[in-house]
Amino acid sequence: MEDKIIWLRTDERKEALNALVKLHQFLKEVEEDVYNWKWVIIATHNATQGFMVLALKGSNSLNVYKNNSAKKCIDAYEKGYTYPSYVELDKFLNLYSKIKSEHMKQYIHSKIFEGDTDTDEAMKILNDEIRNNFIHFTPKSWSLVVNGLPTICLKVLNIIEFLVKESGNIYSYDEDDEYKVKELVEKIIKQLNDLELKYCI
Repeated sequence: MEDKIIWLRTDERKEALNALVKLHQFLKEVEEDVYNWKWVIIATHNATQGFMVLALKGSNSLNVYKNNSAKKCIDAYEKGYTYPSYVELDKFLNLYSKIKSEHMKQYIHSKIFEGDTDTDEAMKILNDEIRNNFIHFTPKSWSLVVNGLPTICLKVLNIIEFLVKESGNIYSYDEDDEYKVKELVEKIIKQLNDLELKYCI
């Protein structure tokens, strides 16, 4: 009997949407097991990165690559070389800087994310102090106070909400997916607001 090959297929849209689905799921489970905050953090980071990529990619995706990868792509196009088989996504905080810049001005109705110091700080904490600690975990004992996590995640979710509803750059979801994304964002924000109240010291 032949083995059946099973494929997991994804793209940048599925990555962003499915990260939101998992974020919603893990938020429902944090009260049963506080350890699920690890997966909330990872899913929040993944979803935010996914929607920043969707908002920045434009028609050629150069905006989302590291400078050296973008240069290789441009050189290949200009000189008729084979397109590079491997390109590197820009760093999380660099993508965040780009959504606050002219990189967002892709269409007449495009909007730049304004941001503020609180959101900047939330993104830095999410990436540098929490998510990276989980993803690159070294041998140690580590305790994380979860009371402030809903507030950090809410500030970050405001970015996704802006990118989805206001940026004017995420435009080609089918109608069902577009509705699902907006509905998920609203549900997640409500979950985080409820947890923020519950955790208030």
